[in-house]
Amino acid sequence: MPRTRRAPLRKAFESRLNADPTPPMPTLAVIVAAGKSTRMNSDVPKVLHEVCGRLLIDYVLDAARDAGATRLVVVVGHKAEMVQDALAAQKDVTFALQGDQLGTGHAVMMCEPQLRSHDGPVLVLAGDTPLLKEESLRGLVDDLRKHNAAAVIGTAVTDANVGLGRIVRDAGGNFQRIVEQRDATEAEQAIREINTGCFAFDCQRLLHALTKIRPDNAQSQYYLTDCPAVLLAEGDTVIASNRFDVHEAIGVNTRAQLAEVHRTIQHETMNRLMAAGVTIVDPAQTYIDPRAKIGRDTIVYPFTTITGEVTIGENCHIGPHAALAGPQEIPDGETIAPFTCRHLE
Repeated sequence: MPRTRRAPLRKAFESRLNADPTPPMPTLAVIVAAGKSTRMNSDVPKVLHEVCGRLLIDYVLDAARDAGATRLVVVVGHKAEMVQDALAAQKDVTFALQGDQLGTGHAVMMCEPQLRSHDGPVLVLAGDTPLLKEESLRGLVDDLRKHNAAAVIGTAVTDANVGLGRIVRDAGGNFQRIVEQRDATEAEQAIREINTGCFAFDCQRLLHALTKIRPDNAQSQYYLTDCPAVLLAEGDTVIASNRFDVHEAIGVNTRAQLAEVHRTIQHETMNRLMAAGVTIVDPAQTYIDPRAKIGRDTIVYPFTTITGEVTIGENCHIGPHAALAGPQEIPDGETIAPFTCRHLE
């Protein structure tokens, strides 16, 4: 990628800090989705695997939109055409091609044409993390703006930190660096705060940092995690922000992890519906699509499956052993008898 001259970018960055208050610049999100499905043992690109009736990447795209992203750039690589075809109907999505997988930093480099024209926050996310929440991503962007930062690193605290990048802070609690497991000292390995892989950057400072990183590592790859260190060394503000629950950053790399994410989404869906006044007699023996809408005082009996965009009114009785597939609507007060199957015609 062409080198970006430092002085004009820094001058533009600093001029924005000193400018009169203006409406916040829109957010652009880069979703890295170029990887293979090696550990999934699949011919299907990893981000196109489904969980609870939707593609993995659809959850990430929606979380970014809900957090304020108005432009979405998906980095494709392995079986790029399949990913592009699957997302073709989403008009706010454009694509960048990473022909060779040379690391996360390299993936973002491939987005330079879209980034060059953007003057505002950039979220960088992984396309295989369907549990990301809007409020966590919005928090990263808020931190970027509040602190006039060049970069914000999303972090989480966990005891299960083996294999994850640790967040090293100074005595005052300020971010110093990210240290990987293999490079960490014994004291650093005990650090419980980890890098989630979710970032917010000032776009033009990100472009500058990308020209400075080098593949000087055992894998000969360009790491996005090197960009905060570059910016910090040049005097920019870099923040590590503990905004995430560790489960949000779980990437789906295996079928077992896919099943784990499925259970999490189902648990959240059931709890949300029950809190809204729906009786689910046995959540462990029921499947409900997170897109379904169900009215108060409706009872859903065991061994019922509700898939797709199904809208069920109030005071209904569904099942047991019923199967509903959307889109369809069930009016108030209706009973869906046991062993009934209603699918989209």
